Amino acid sequence: MEFRTRIKVCGITNPDDAQKAVSLGVDALGFVLAPSPRQVTPDLARRIIGCLPPFVSTVGLFVDYPLKEMLYLKNWCGFDHIQLHGREDEQTAKQLGPGVIKALKIRPDHKPKPGVYPNCALLLDTFHPAKPGGTGLAFDWSLAIGISAQRPITLAGGLNHENVTRAIDLVKPFAVDVSSGVELCPGRKDHSKLAEFVKQVKQADRSRQTV
Repeated sequence: MEFRTRIKVCGITNPDDAQKAVSLGVDALGFVLAPSPRQVTPDLARRIIGCLPPFVSTVGLFVDYPLKEMLYLKNWCGFDHIQLHGREDEQTAKQLGPGVIKALKIRPDHKPKPGVYPNCALLLDTFHPAKPGGTGLAFDWSLAIGISAQRPITLAGGLNHENVTRAIDLVKPFAVDVSSGVELCPGRKDHSKLAEFVKQVKQADRSRQTV
């Protein structure tokens, strides 16, 4: 059976990084509208997205925004998906319609339940008491194995070109999400690291196919 792990690059803030990611075959680009060193304005996100070729998915990341504002910004910016990183409940996620991604923050003593947010795609990220995301820290990936076996997940949190192969081998996620692990500084991607990250994901997929 052929496997292909999808790749999402989050924290896009400029056209150069977006175009480089696209040229490497990245599947999705994430734009942070919540307060963050990687935050972009809706106008900037719209401009970058307007220059992208077809068939590249775009994701707007929100933290506890009002429902109507998220729906408006999704349309204004041209996002294909909304990613929720706050305390949004299942009802809010359902009201946003299809294509919603809900981030679950994984603590050392917390094993996520496969049945949560049934109408959403799930992204598993590292819990941090002061940051909703972009921590650069990995969680215990063994906590993700059970849920990944039952439904597609995106694995995030501290991934980089040095550890993504091991993460894919262990968790077998549908997708991986990288941000700080391929940066020169917050909001600016290191194109060499990004290229190596994509290379390592493809290498991990080839290894899975030979098993």
